[in-house]
Amino acid sequence: MQPLNFPAYDFRFKNSENKVQIFDVIRKKFVVLQPEEWVRQHVVHHLLSDKNYPKSLINVEKQVKLNSMIKRYDVVVYNSDASIEILVECKAPEIKITQTVFDQIARYNMQLKANYLMVTNGQDHFYCKMDLQEEKYTFLKHIPDFSR
Repeated sequence: MQPLNFPAYDFRFKNSENKVQIFDVIRKKFVVLQPEEWVRQHVVHHLLSDKNYPKSLINVEKQVKLNSMIKRYDVVVYNSDASIEILVECKAPEIKITQTVFDQIARYNMQLKANYLMVTNGQDHFYCKMDLQEEKYTFLKHIPDFSR
């Protein structure tokens, strides 16, 4: 897999049925290493190692119902009151971050109501602070570190 615009992290890999798998510390299992999964695992390790979010507040690849359609978010970081602090949308490195990608995460966030959004393809990262009352967002240089 190609290097991404993140620090180096220690990942666990294995080969199974001629496919490389990477260990997901949140789901506690090996998953097939696809380009988007490579980005997702870097995001998870970034949240854990660099931003100090506890594993117990991070969720990966869960379903959400949007207008009677079932969708899947990539990464969510919860607050201790079960509200959502950060919603992350991961794309494979070759996928450009476009308005369409922002529209996708905005649709998810209409339901989830996260305080912060992160959109990344592993090379380019975009961070936003949401103003849910005004239904707008402000771009940031990074997402906040975990604070109790």
